[in-house]
Amino acid sequence: MTDQMTIREMCEAFDVTPRTLRFYEAKELIFPFRDGQKRLYSKRDRARLKLILRGKRFGFSLEEIRQLLDLYHMDDSQQTQLQRTYETALAHLRAMEAQRDELNEAIEELRDQIKWGERELAARRSKPSAA
Repeated sequence: MTDQMTIREMCEAFDVTPRTLRFYEAKELIFPFRDGQKRLYSKRDRARLKLILRGKRFGFSLEEIRQLLDLYHMDDSQQTQLQRTYETALAHLRAMEAQRDELNEAIEELRDQIKWGERELAARRSKPSAA
């Protein structure tokens, strides 16, 4: 991998569309070098994109991701960035676990309703029809 990648190479490497890259550029999350109409992405852009995609997968908002990425340049060996990322990740984990628990509860309730429906259908099929 060279120091710079084209938009096509970025799309292939990260399985994203050019539109996605342009969107993140417009949101000032990545900063490709412009050579005329050509966009060239640095190692820094690739690292940021990897973190953006991971953050999105974990449910972070783009604003949360931006704030975390912006903390990188503080002069504290990324202590603040790491601490804030940890806190944000923990909050998202708790929210995801709560959603999972709610979903598991809904699944069990639906299973019970399906079993009830199966019993009702079976009972109605076994009764002779009054015709």
